[in-house]
Amino acid sequence: MPADRLHLVRHGEVDNPRRVLYGRLPGYVLSDEGHRMAGAAALHVKTLGRPVSSLICSPLERTRQSAQPFAEIFGLEPVIDERVIEPTNIFEGRRMRRALANPWNWQYLARPSVPSWGEPYAAIVARMRDAMDEAWDAAPRGDVVIVSHQAPIWLTHLAVAGEPLRHDPRSRRCALSSVTSFERGQDGWVEVEYAEPVPTSGAVDVGAV
Repeated sequence: MPADRLHLVRHGEVDNPRRVLYGRLPGYVLSDEGHRMAGAAALHVKTLGRPVSSLICSPLERTRQSAQPFAEIFGLEPVIDERVIEPTNIFEGRRMRRALANPWNWQYLARPSVPSWGEPYAAIVARMRDAMDEAWDAAPRGDVVIVSHQAPIWLTHLAVAGEPLRHDPRSRRCALSSVTSFERGQDGWVEVEYAEPVPTSGAVDVGAV
């Protein structure tokens, strides 16, 4: 029996004092505020009054930590899925303002529709769809929670809405610890809700790909 609803949850604030684009680099874990955000996201899903039967997360530290409050509240063991990981990016480990000021790096900006600086948008959407479809079909009942990253969640939103995948990363509606919810019917996936359970106006959010 398939799931009832699927929630894509972004991780909380990351401890990133150097303000670099951290991408898939190891060692980037949640800040104290990030742990609080992750807890707020889990409590938000709990207050929906919907049973959660499946918990999946990216293998990166920040998503595994953000999945823990869900594991504790719903009594689930998180399952790691490589398909919901952050995309690759040539600028990992760099401060973007400095990197973009260097003419040598302009070659990586030549094709923003792909994008030329990292994993193709279409490939990200395809792996996210595969992960979502599999999780939906495998769920015994209730809802599925997938803890992922800004770019995969936002690109899923664009694809489901039928919008072009090319976009300005600064325009993404995918705040830290936000919850973007979907249902799948005969005509495919439909986005049904977006929530930001905790204010993020003062948070450090410069490391997303």
